Amino acid sequence: MNRSPDEPSREPAEYPPEIDVQTTDSLIRRGEDFLLLDVRQPAEYEIASLPGAVLIPLGELSGRLSELEPYRDKRIVVHCHHGGRSMNAVRGLRQLGFSGAQNLAGGIDLWSQAVDPQVPRY
Repeated sequence: MNRSPDEPSREPAEYPPEIDVQTTDSLIRRGEDFLLLDVRQPAEYEIASLPGAVLIPLGELSGRLSELEPYRDKRIVVHCHHGGRSMNAVRGLRQLGFSGAQNLAGGIDLWSQAVDPQVPRY
């Protein structure tokens, strides 16, 4: 993995519970191996989505945990519209042992404003 000098190598348990949009964009650009998890509803996903994001609506998450198993010991960046639902998902995932789960602070709305204005706001 290629890491910038300002980001030390970390174990998933050492990841803070939140990550900002700029750092997430940097992870994507560097080709880091992590899961970008979208916990919004399908209708929201159709309006705007982030490249490579996997959609598992928050209400379905507990029944679809097996899909996350390959990332149990890796980083999972969870996002929603503004960050509330995704923070709830991160809390639950961390309690279940997914210690690398992180909330994308500001959600896709902040992503649209700060990283990629081509992603529609709603």
